[in-house]
Amino acid sequence: MIVDNLGRLVWFIKDRYPRDFKVQHLRGEPVLTWWEGEIVLGHGVGEYVIFDDSYREVTRVQAGNGYRGDLHEFSITPRGTVLLMAYNAVPTNLVRVGGTEDGAVWDGIAQELDIETGEVLFEWHSLEHVALEESYYRLSGDPENPFDYFHINSIDEDYDDNLLISARNTSTVYKIDRKTGAIIWRLGGRKSDFEMGPGTPFAYQHDARRQRDGTITIFDNGADPKVHEQSRGIALKLDMTKMRATLVREYTHPNKLLATSQGNAQVLPNGDVFIGWGSVPFFSEFSHDGTLLFDARFTPEHESYRTFRFPWVGRPVDRPAAAVEQGPDDKVTIYTSWNGATEVESWQVLAGPSPDQLRPVGSAPWDGFETAIAVRTTEPYVGVRAKDRSGRVLGTSKAVNLGS
Repeated sequence: MIVDNLGRLVWFIKDRYPRDFKVQHLRGEPVLTWWEGEIVLGHGVGEYVIFDDSYREVTRVQAGNGYRGDLHEFSITPRGTVLLMAYNAVPTNLVRVGGTEDGAVWDGIAQELDIETGEVLFEWHSLEHVALEESYYRLSGDPENPFDYFHINSIDEDYDDNLLISARNTSTVYKIDRKTGAIIWRLGGRKSDFEMGPGTPFAYQHDARRQRDGTITIFDNGADPKVHEQSRGIALKLDMTKMRATLVREYTHPNKLLATSQGNAQVLPNGDVFIGWGSVPFFSEFSHDGTLLFDARFTPEHESYRTFRFPWVGRPVDRPAAAVEQGPDDKVTIYTSWNGATEVESWQVLAGPSPDQLRPVGSAPWDGFETAIAVRTTEPYVGVRAKDRSGRVLGTSKAVNLGS
């Protein structure tokens, strides 16, 4: 869903477990992207959807080489490629980590694809580079459930075009050579190449990103099992000479939220940090120095994988919707909405003797996803017009026959 600055609904779509919903750019144009599919044992089996600013489907993207796309990441790069991931169960001897000889492991796969052709340009497998012993995760004891030792959950381009990969269950961020797939360095975890300074150790993290100022931001869950008292967004500075990580900033919620899964930390163009708290139903914005500026929540039974703040102008191709409730005498209440229209400032009510002979009989400012407008009319047909702040007509509903 998209909501405005007051948390009011602007657009929604019901889909198959959508994840990683955000604004990106494709061929210079803003688009909405997300993953949809089914969730199996903590990861996704599905595909990626791209919509334009009129909420029309542009294309769907599949993972390559026979794999099914995972929910955790779908990022369009400036070169017109996409970064995504997949999970694949691989038969593995697990004796050395307390399992059986005939066990299985989830291999974490990162891919870069050409978005037009679907050609796989780069593919990386965790099992080829990361040992099972790096994991903090415990075997489930269920032979039908592969060992999720790595749990890849984000991919990002670094400043030198190499890749940053976050693995939840090793509590490590890996820098990967984009040409060879070799690990350049590990940040955090059992085999960290960096000395972790005060406040820097993170656990079961999500969403590792390189920022313009050179820091790396991470959503530090710190839970499942519990390691920290609360989850947080953090920014780390890496000294590549001394190989030391320093905590630059951290962002915590006054309610001391602890997210056992999911979550993200988005640095906004003005330096603010927008945090989605994952399994805890909150999303918040902080100033650069950590002051809480905005805080909202879903109802308790809901959660979000990631939440973002983006500028967005939506111009739906369908018409505004109108429903009518007739009251006593000649009172009529019109309920009007236009899913995804972001420029509506006011609604004008129309009435007349036929659908093609309507005239204005009232108006009201936009008042959330559905605006109720009461008017008095004896005409048999009513409708609405959507207008922007300059008074320009954006769209007109179908006329509603009050007698039907």
